Amino acid sequence: MFESIRKHTKIAMFLLFLLIIPSFVLVGIDASYFSGSSPVVARVDGVDITQADWDNAHRIESDRLRAEQPQLDAKLLDTPQARYATLERMVRDRVLQVAATKMNLTTSDAKLARSLQEIPQIAALRKPDGTLDTEGYRALVAAQGMTPEGFEASMRRDLAVSQVLGGVIGSSFATPSQADIALNALFQRREVQVAMFKTADFAAKVQPSDEDLQAYYKAHPEQFQQAEQATVEYVILDVGSLRDSTILNEDDLRTYYKENVDRMAGKEERRASHILITASKDAPAAEREKAQARAEELLVQVRKSPGSFADLAKKNSQDPGSAVQGGDLGFFARGAMVKPFEDAVFALQKGGLSDVVESDFGYHIILLTDIKAPRKPSFDELRASMEADLKQQQAQRKFAEAAETFANTVYEQADSLQPVAEKLKLKIQTTQGVVRTPAPGAAGPLASPKFIEALFSADALENKRNTEAIEFGTSQMVSGRIRDYTPARTLAFEEVKAQVRQRFVAEKAAELARKEGEAKRTEWAANAPLATGLSAPMMVSRDLPQSQPRALLDAVLSASTEALPAWVGTNLGEQGYAVAKVIRVIPPEPAAPEVAQQRQLQYLQWWSTAEALAYYETLKQRFKVQMKVNRPGSPVPTPAK
Repeated sequence: MFESIRKHTKIAMFLLFLLIIPSFVLVGIDASYFSGSSPVVARVDGVDITQADWDNAHRIESDRLRAEQPQLDAKLLDTPQARYATLERMVRDRVLQVAATKMNLTTSDAKLARSLQEIPQIAALRKPDGTLDTEGYRALVAAQGMTPEGFEASMRRDLAVSQVLGGVIGSSFATPSQADIALNALFQRREVQVAMFKTADFAAKVQPSDEDLQAYYKAHPEQFQQAEQATVEYVILDVGSLRDSTILNEDDLRTYYKENVDRMAGKEERRASHILITASKDAPAAEREKAQARAEELLVQVRKSPGSFADLAKKNSQDPGSAVQGGDLGFFARGAMVKPFEDAVFALQKGGLSDVVESDFGYHIILLTDIKAPRKPSFDELRASMEADLKQQQAQRKFAEAAETFANTVYEQADSLQPVAEKLKLKIQTTQGVVRTPAPGAAGPLASPKFIEALFSADALENKRNTEAIEFGTSQMVSGRIRDYTPARTLAFEEVKAQVRQRFVAEKAAELARKEGEAKRTEWAANAPLATGLSAPMMVSRDLPQSQPRALLDAVLSASTEALPAWVGTNLGEQGYAVAKVIRVIPPEPAAPEVAQQRQLQYLQWWSTAEALAYYETLKQRFKVQMKVNRPGSPVPTPAK
């Protein structure tokens, strides 16, 4: 169908024109026709953020992260939590932009200039005379899809917005006494003894009957479900698959060898000697002129007696590393020396002598002593690497065209993946036991929630049709179909009897451990000498847990110490129950001065962050932020603020 339309484009467009224009005449056109109606997902200061805005922002953010971190698991970017985080960032940015506008916060030219100079890529464009390479700057921002004017306007906005919370963070302070109170509680230690009532120790006391197991099975059917499963076949189109199916022409390889053998052979190396009269680039003009004059004098002497170069270098060169070697610097390739020196060396013929060359280090007289041309590898030596390079290049060029063919074929011939596999020479892969959520450790398309969702769509399940072509990574597309399907079911009691018994015993044993622990805690609190089975005394703190469970540690460190010893107990769930005797409180050990200072700074950072977050919440209320969608995991929609 698509191919037919492409062959008759003008006719198709004429028919569409005849159909569409009358409808515009009858009903009119407004902006919503082109923009479409997209549901509102959030509102800031009366301005809507739509679902389309959200989707576009998340796509841009996902593309950015994939470009920066190619090894990043793509499925992490498609989770509800990741998508909601994007929406929250959009709301935050909108709130701060509105605040900056209403507070009349601006960025001066001087501030903008300083900020631009702090960007390493821009700082690297500075010329030796301190001016900016304007063409390089224009190319740099063009790579981001912007003009210099647009980039600088964006920077102004960002700097203005940063002042909204920057003022709060910059003005935050915490006195040493405030920090000490919080940090002392954080690093406080307590001496305790612990008794553990482990579930495993009570398992032998649980002897369930078949009736008990049947009752547990009937009361917990959700624990004994077999999820729906499918056997799935799929094909992947990526640069790798195109590369593997590419067949090269021998003449193309020969041509590629001739055009690239010099590049693949490596860099030419040159050996040079020099005499250096030092003068730093920041030295006074008079000092540099004096150094240059001395270099000119030595150059005259070398030209009169070229054979005396080494002796003159030993006596006069101010480069301590090479002077003792008669100025010899050994072999080096391009990129190893400062540019003026390198340019002079690679402009000389073997045995040639340069004029005085100025660099940031001073003034050089250079003698080129040797040239080492790289050995050119033979065609056979480079054949394997050339084949890999050419196949990769051809695959990259063919991907866009192949992607269109892939998408059209899996749609037009939706009853099988064989046609697209044969057309593009792809391999059909099969996987069993696929469920509606990506399995832990899944890789490739089976780690993509979007692909899994398409596989379990109504059309794919009921009609066994191909999914649409789905992009699951950079230059990676997949289409699949369900070959066999097993619906979800509750497993029969006989199939899971051992599992039922295991869970029943674990649950009842944990309950016995909890009851025993609670009883002992009450008994020991009333009569401490009766306490048995306690561990040896140990010191615990939040930074020194001594391998104790987190729940027990929290209970011990939050227990009242008005009357000691204090007895605390905590339920450890499936692990059982723990009882702890708090014997005494021990103040934290004095920290070394540098550690204490670091802790003070860390506390100030926590405090300033807390103040900034509190101020942001105030701004959200002031600008009437409304979240129209649920936070993932929330049972009810987030209320308007």
